[in-house]
Amino acid sequence: MVTQIQISEVGGPEVMTTVAVELAQPGPGEVLIRHTAIGLNYIDTYHRTGLYPVDLPSGLGIEAAGVVESVGPDVSEVSPGVRVVYAGGPVGSYSQARVMPAAPLVPLPDDIEDVQAAAMMIKGLTAQYLLRQTFVVKPGVTVLVHAAAGGVGLLLCQWAAHLGATVIGTVGSDQKAELARAHGCHHVIVYTREVFAERVRELTAGKGVPVVYDSVGKATWEGSLDCLAPRGLMVSYGNASGPVPAFEPGVLALKGSLFVTRPTLFSYAATRVELLAMADDLFDVVRSGAVKVAIRQTYPLAEAADAHRALEARETTGSTVLLP
Repeated sequence: MVTQIQISEVGGPEVMTTVAVELAQPGPGEVLIRHTAIGLNYIDTYHRTGLYPVDLPSGLGIEAAGVVESVGPDVSEVSPGVRVVYAGGPVGSYSQARVMPAAPLVPLPDDIEDVQAAAMMIKGLTAQYLLRQTFVVKPGVTVLVHAAAGGVGLLLCQWAAHLGATVIGTVGSDQKAELARAHGCHHVIVYTREVFAERVRELTAGKGVPVVYDSVGKATWEGSLDCLAPRGLMVSYGNASGPVPAFEPGVLALKGSLFVTRPTLFSYAATRVELLAMADDLFDVVRSGAVKVAIRQTYPLAEAADAHRALEARETTGSTVLLP
């Protein structure tokens, strides 16, 4: 028997319950993995609330690191005893161990620790596709990163600065501003006392930025569009404040022939070849020291509901890890 966090209905953190489950033997293409560290991500709250529906009852969580204990027939990706990490599902990582498909598993290099891997995989792969694929950041460009002190935000700021960009970030407090500056953010806007779109225009001499990375959603949507230079790209990759409201495409023409995209990690890492290439890129920048993974909070797995409360209240910074 192993402990797992499940939901039987959608709602607040109170719907999360701890249950004991018996694991089956891995079938064809499957492995049994024992978790050593579990990543907490905002998408976990979307599954819990029903914003992103899952079949109920359901586990939660789509990221973890651990050790492969056994494999089923026709598994070639990994073998027993191998340290691995996965990001993106299937849902159910909030558990001491689980049986899951082998295809999403990425073998861990010896110099990447389990807790570090669980803290960075989804956020780091997200940063990879945002900076290296959705909009290819090159030296000399200026980028705007919302939630710059968050888990993805801290990685985006560091990696973008490493690529030679000037990074403007928005945060909600002076404490978070200090954290963002310490992680590569050149200009920090505290949105609780400044109009961030006006400040971005000031910092860019009225030109605006070629790209906005926005994980906040509803609250920052209109302001983000106002930050963009003509033919700029609005990258809306999260809904922390709620979904982006419906809008007339004509507004994009009025504001300078803008582009909008709503990317997901699942699309960019759709094949194992793509996944492993993205992971290698992430491991390289972490190994080099150019990107440091900030694990700012840890919780026992049994206290996952408290971790959700802190995340949704914007009380967390950097990455949070659950320990089974």
